[in-house]
Amino acid sequence: MRFNENANLDTSNIDDLRGGGRGGGGGALGGRVAAGGGGLGILGLILYFLISQLGGGSFDTGGGGGFELPGGLSGLSSGQTADTSQVAQSCRTGADANTQLDCEVVAVVNSLDGYWTDAFARSGQTYQPPRTNFFSGGVNTACGSASSAVGPFYCPGDNEVYIDLSFFQELETTFGAQGGTFARAYVMAHEYGHHIQALLGTTSRVRSGDVGPTSGSVRLELQADCYAGVWANHATTVPTSSGEPLIVDVTREDVAAALDTAARIGDDFIQTQLGGGQVDESQFSHGSSAQRELWYTTGYETGDPSRCDTFARGVDLG
Repeated sequence: MRFNENANLDTSNIDDLRGGGRGGGGGALGGRVAAGGGGLGILGLILYFLISQLGGGSFDTGGGGGFELPGGLSGLSSGQTADTSQVAQSCRTGADANTQLDCEVVAVVNSLDGYWTDAFARSGQTYQPPRTNFFSGGVNTACGSASSAVGPFYCPGDNEVYIDLSFFQELETTFGAQGGTFARAYVMAHEYGHHIQALLGTTSRVRSGDVGPTSGSVRLELQADCYAGVWANHATTVPTSSGEPLIVDVTREDVAAALDTAARIGDDFIQTQLGGGQVDESQFSHGSSAQRELWYTTGYETGDPSRCDTFARGVDLG
């Protein structure tokens, strides 16, 4: 996968909370883990599993909920400010997206907003894009404060996506994922899926702390995977403001890498490979590796958001 080098990028929905003169999003590791929308972020899932095995902490998937990280670590300081000037200067075209990670994410965000704007319009609805926040170390949100250990997450309290870009390296080193641009795009598309759920009212159907193999939390995550696959199906046809596609050359290898990432963030994989334990379906909050691959594939092969109803009566989750 690569980006059209002549396409213009739009950074208007990006907030940069990273350190130095661009924010102050960093700071102490820890605080209260944001767990709104799609439940915990990907790395937060590991923390949740480990803490639940040790019998500590509490878990809440509602806005502002979360659990305290072990060790009595302090929360983050307030007074964060956002700045987009450096990203706006650096990320102007698809050529920048092909060489710089933050610009790559900007380009994916542009494509996601473009697809969902059209999809909502076709159904007679108006799409409201989320803001995407780059942070480093930790961040304060309407869902509470979170460290980078949570991984990328969506907060329904402020309708914003949060990501520490160092997560993508963690995905390859800790999880052993193949990585690559399309795999990273899957992560962002999944978080956008949670925004779609918030806009459609699906998020409010899930009870706080609902876990298990057929729980609302699992259904929410699998649906977000399916929505990510739907976008991936249309990725090479979503136009820029000039009418040309922003994303080009998506290969079978790209799709395989995205599926590989989905498999490595399944509950069963994390419990056995990273948590060092046995599979305990009663603690599932994101779905098994096979389920995540299945629902991403469903979205990718159909390109139809209506095929992503994991809450339908009698639906086979896989």
